[in-house]
Order: sequence, then structure tokens, then C-alpha cells
Amino acid sequence: MTKPLDALKSILPLAGWSRDVSSEATFIGAGDPMMRTALHVGEAGAATIAAAGLAAAHLWEVRGGQKQKVSVEMRHAGAAMRSGHYMKLGDGALSPARNGIMGFYPTKDGRWSYLHCNFPNHRAVALKVLGVEEDRAAVAKAVLNWTAADLEEAIIANKGAGGMVRTHEEWARHPQGIAVAGLPLLEIVKIGDSKPEPMPVGTRPLSGIRVVDITRVLAGPTSARTLAEHGADVMKISAAHLPNLGYQEWDTGHGKLNAQLDMREPDQMETLRGLIRDADVFSQGYRPGSLGARGLSPEELVKLRPGLVCVSLSAFSHAGPWSGRRGFDTVVQAVSGMVLRQGELFPGKEPGPQFYPLSAIDYCTGYLMAFGAMVALARRATEGGSWLVRISLAQVGKWLVDMGEVPASTLANVPAEFEASEVERWSTTSQTPKGPLRHLAPVAQLSATPGFWTRPSVPLGYHKPVWPARSTESAAAND
Repeated sequence: MTKPLDALKSILPLAGWSRDVSSEATFIGAGDPMMRTALHVGEAGAATIAAAGLAAAHLWEVRGGQKQKVSVEMRHAGAAMRSGHYMKLGDGALSPARNGIMGFYPTKDGRWSYLHCNFPNHRAVALKVLGVEEDRAAVAKAVLNWTAADLEEAIIANKGAGGMVRTHEEWARHPQGIAVAGLPLLEIVKIGDSKPEPMPVGTRPLSGIRVVDITRVLAGPTSARTLAEHGADVMKISAAHLPNLGYQEWDTGHGKLNAQLDMREPDQMETLRGLIRDADVFSQGYRPGSLGARGLSPEELVKLRPGLVCVSLSAFSHAGPWSGRRGFDTVVQAVSGMVLRQGELFPGKEPGPQFYPLSAIDYCTGYLMAFGAMVALARRATEGGSWLVRISLAQVGKWLVDMGEVPASTLANVPAEFEASEVERWSTTSQTPKGPLRHLAPVAQLSATPGFWTRPSVPLGYHKPVWPARSTESAAAND
């Protein structure tokens, strides 16, 4: 059981904590391999979930509560790295299927290119660059006219997403790989002065704390979902014109208010600024610098609201030549060597790169963002200040790879899925406006303040962009 403990011990110093704090967390059950990959995906997930749990427990102590223990069931944590697969809305499952064009294609120089096509705007870019209709055979034929490097740059230049599939060694020599290697896993930085703000009176670690969440897809929304799990009032902000994958919104929407604002409209932008002015945490996942023109840079926001905790997520970090590049969990897997190694160990129906069967980079990043936000809130309560929590998918991907591989001798006959009886034991049901939603319950078990969601997932834009009255408990009656 040393791997999750070692991983947890690598996280705790980022908060200025002793590695000995890891003794307050207990990991239950067997570790990796849980699924068909050599990466320590389950143990990494368990470590990040435990870190977030410890941060919530620490906030409870800051409030004057008793010290408590955190326990994490290993296989439940592994399932949480693909929690979108274990949902049933009403009588039917919510499909996590990817778009048929998305995937890997051989190029004319004998390499592989990854086209990220889940979102319609990114799919349109790929088809435009290749000059073909939405047909996988036509796309494959067109890709053969390109070198992998040239196609990568053409896709990015046209505001798409994807990349050339590289080996681990190539990524380590790449300027962006070098830049990422020079960064810590997570940064928690004081960016402004303000008076200490004691935690509001309440019965949960984050009672009375307000979070504005404008992140999308998985990592950022998972972070805000985790803060809601410990009592925060979270306002998820999306916009009607932005594409989304419906099942992901149900997966990450637990505990949140859910409103829509169009940042292109001045009056709606002012509404967003008003929400932030009355918030404690602002979480965003846009490319570094891209929100500055809208006045939403951390530096501007802490002038608007001194004492704000800004949580900033990007794909490839704020450093290096790719700092402004779009990216996703799957893109990081492709360009950094993960998919080639996965294809070697677990070949698909056709030869070539393969994704590992979870979204561990996304979910681990989300739990780490929540960990950082709670650490910053504790610092604000005791010493004051405005804070920036900064992380990227690429930094988390490197951390995951640096954990090493599961011994090859343990990879034979690994099941492709968790047992249905296990998933049922880990699940709970929420009553949503669209019917009962069966989904995974929180993983981290806190001995004094168990985590739970008081609000169900709801459709995008279900609520008005107005904060409910602050209370000592986040209550569904406030909806």
C-alpha cells in the first residue's frame, strides 16, 4: 500500500504541510492494476481524493472543529476516475461514447496524429484543415497527405485541438515537456494583501463559502463538485452558445446551482462580476491570459474582491511555448507518450496508440484544484490575503507518469470493468428535474463531517444567476 501513501506524501508539501499528515488518511483495499493500464491510475486518484479530504478536515479544525480521520476505498477511487460511466438517469444509462471522427490516424511520415473531435467546433476545424466531410475513411485518407508535425500545427493555428503522438522520450526533450518538468505539481501563491477572513459559522467545512465555477468538461467541474461535497454554495456558469457533452454535466453537476451568462454581452458580464464580488472562490479553465481582456485575470479580480481565491487551470501550464495552446486530457495523453505505451501493452482491434480506460488526468486535476482551493481558504482565514491556485493537465500527467508502471507480471487477465455489485455499493440516487439519477457517491469518508451533496445535478441554465442567502448550511431549500 506504499504507492498511494507515497503519492499523497508528494502532494502535502505543496500546502506547506509535513508529509506526516498522511498518517491522518487511511487507504482501504487493493491497489492497481484495477483496469487495463500499467499506470497507477487508481492509486493516484486515491491520493488526490485523500488530499482533498484532508484539506476539508483541516478547514474544519480552522473552524474550531475536532481533528478527524479520512478514509478512501481504493477501488471506489479507481471507479471515480471514470465516474461518468456509472450513471443512470431514469431508466436509461447516459452514454459516454466519443465522436466517431475523434481518434488516431497514421500520417505520411509513418507517425500518428490525434484529432480531438468531441466538440463540434474542434471537429469542424479538423475537417476544414483536411478538406473533407465528416467521414472517418475520408479523414484517414486525407491525414495520409500530412506529416504529423505539420498537421499538429495546422490544427492548432486554426483554433482546433489535437497533436502529434510522441514517445515519453520525445516529450521529455520537447521545449514544452521541459517547461512542464520545471514546475511543481501545483502552486498556491499569495497574490494580494487583505485582512484575514474567519470561516463562517456552520456545520460543514465549507458552510457559507461561495464558489463561482466557469470551468468546462471534467477537471475544473470536478473541483467545484468536490467543494460542494463539503458544503460550499457553488454557482456553475455556462453559456447557451458553448458546446458541451451532456453526460459530463450530469457527472460533475452534483451540489451546484447552475446558471447561464454570455460573457460577450456587457450586461451579463456585469452580472458575472457581481457574483464574483460576493464570492470566496473563482475557478476558471481558460488558456493563460485569455480572460485578461474581459477583466477576469487574477490580478483584476482580487482588486474587485480582495481576499478572493482564484483557481486557474490550463492544459499545458503557464510556462513554455505551448502555454496558450488548447488541450484536453486525451491531448496530453497523446503528445506525452502515454497512448503509445498503452497501445504496446493493451493493443486495440487495430494497431496503434490507445487511450487508457479512464480520465485520471482530468479527475486527479480536479481533486487537486479543490485541495489547493481549500488550503488557500484556510490561509486566508488565518493570515489573510488573496490567493492563486495554479495547475495544468500536463503537470498532473507528468506526475502520473513519474509514479512508474505497475509490474508487467500483474497485468495479465485484468478485468475491463469494475464488478456491477461494486458499482452498486458505491452508488447513490439523486432526485433531479429529469428524474432519479443513479451515480457514484463521494469517495472520501471524513469521520466527523461526511461529504454529501445537498443539491442534485440539473440541466444547464436551470437556475438564475443569483446567490441564495448565505446560511450556515448549504440547503436544497435555498434553490
